[in-house]
Amino acid sequence: MKALIIGLVVALVGIASPVLAADVPTIDKDGLKAMLGSEDLVLIDVRTGRDWSSSEFMIKGALREEPSEVGSWADDYDKDRTIVLYCA
Repeated sequence: MKALIIGLVVALVGIASPVLAADVPTIDKDGLKAMLGSEDLVLIDVRTGRDWSSSEFMIKGALREEPSEVGSWADDYDKDRTIVLYCA
């Protein structure tokens, strides 16, 4: 099953109310770990500021996008793939 998984990005970019956030699927680290390496996975790092720039922990293969600019890059990704956004 292909799914669009968006975790916490709603809070980051303020595009939806907290009521809608309850409907956003999430994944835990073990679930994500099992998916790493899959051709179906698009992993996007949306950490900001020092959370991103000074972090020694980067997930291999993750793409970096600015969360405040989600409107300019969201359509660049294939919606038939599993998209996981992660932040601090």
